[in-house]
Amino acid sequence: MGVAVTSNDALASKLRFLQNAIGAVPSPFDCYQAQRGIKTLHLRMRQHALNAQRVAEYLEASSFVESVIYPGLKSHPQHELACRQMRGFGGMVSFRIRGDTHTADRFLQRTRLFTLAESLGGVESLAELPARMTHAGLAPEERNELGITGNLIRLSVGVEDIEDLITDIAQALESAVRENDDEIAI
Repeated sequence: MGVAVTSNDALASKLRFLQNAIGAVPSPFDCYQAQRGIKTLHLRMRQHALNAQRVAEYLEASSFVESVIYPGLKSHPQHELACRQMRGFGGMVSFRIRGDTHTADRFLQRTRLFTLAESLGGVESLAELPARMTHAGLAPEERNELGITGNLIRLSVGVEDIEDLITDIAQALESAVRENDDEIAI
């Protein structure tokens, strides 16, 4: 589902042709599902944003985290702009775990409520390691230029109970970082 809007008649003609040629028309069931889902979208998005804000605040306060990227935090460089443009800050939170790629891997292995997934976005909480997943095809120099470090983790915070989500993050962070610290000490 989606929409393409243009004021360019030639481009509109090409898009109409492609839509017809490749069958980019949703089925009646897909339309029903979209119509059904849109009725509660505002409720789900509100909960995503509320949960993500709390997760971002928790992560920012954690000694196991180097940095958090979320426009709802005052520490975000574009927080003021986001406040002017948005009524909620969405459900996506990125953070750098204290450690390296192995620490990030351990975090992702130890979460119980966050499912490892490349395609983020849904009512359930999902997580990914961009350096190994969505951005793995980029050269290491390109990833570094974009800030895609080995310890960068992206979360799509779902609508589950926020206390359960924070408890899950807390136990996974502590376990992953403490094991990393133990390895360094040896």
